[in-house]
Amino acid sequence: MESLDFTQPAPVPPAETPAEASKPPVPPPASTYDAAAATAFFKEWGTVESVSAGKVLFREDEQRGFFSGDDRMYLLLEGTVGLSLDGKSIDTLNPGEIFGEMTSLANTRRSATATAKSDCRVIALEGSQFKKAIQRQPDFVLMMMTVMVNRFRLTLARLAIKRTALEAAEGEEDAVFDANALNRISAALDHPASLRYLAGQTIISPGDAGVFMYFPREGRVAIMNQERALQRVGVGSVFGEMALIDSATRSAKVVAETDCVLMAVSRAQFLQLVQSNPDIGLALLKLLARRLKAMTVRSSR
Repeated sequence: MESLDFTQPAPVPPAETPAEASKPPVPPPASTYDAAAATAFFKEWGTVESVSAGKVLFREDEQRGFFSGDDRMYLLLEGTVGLSLDGKSIDTLNPGEIFGEMTSLANTRRSATATAKSDCRVIALEGSQFKKAIQRQPDFVLMMMTVMVNRFRLTLARLAIKRTALEAAEGEEDAVFDANALNRISAALDHPASLRYLAGQTIISPGDAGVFMYFPREGRVAIMNQERALQRVGVGSVFGEMALIDSATRSAKVVAETDCVLMAVSRAQFLQLVQSNPDIGLALLKLLARRLKAMTVRSSR
């Protein structure tokens, strides 16, 4: 199956203003994971714990609540941890890797079971502490996005190997940005140009370079694979963000399912947005976590 990497730049990208053109270029987000930087972040904000071989750190389908308030994410310092779903092994984690972030970020049930395969040392970081840390170190949002995008692409590759057909989407995913948040994003980026598409018009084609991400302001788009709508994205959500993180080309077709208006955000603007607005960065992380969870569940079938 082709990647769901949502979207591509519009056929005619918004032109830079003279003021924008005179600014020094902003480097794109790192496309590789920096284990040393991640370890330093977790050590500053988390708690080091020893875990004996065979211990379960969390179980699939566990949910935060009165009897289970554990929404911790972890960074593995020593040893190996296995991830499984429905009793099937889906991954083995090595020192320097992060896991358990989906529940912390999206407030969802655990998507897998994590078990220490050997005696381990981990750094545990509570969800509330992570959100507090991001307010102080917003750049780490980009690191977490890299983790999830890499994991998302790996999951898609596994689906392709298994030749698992993804089900067609029936409705829009839940919105993460309300009208006020979208207006704040627009104002923070000096009101980027709005791009209009008619129903049925192609916005992105496979192989296009990933230059922009898009916030729908009106209407709805469909992420397509072999003429099937794999995901529908409307107002309050976003698409095209993955290519801004890892610089990959687009691998899915995106069409306007209705007449729509899109706010296009460049890679430099994306960096500016995340670094200056930690709450928006956290909302984007939440969206990625939801999508990754859904894809992880599909890959286990």
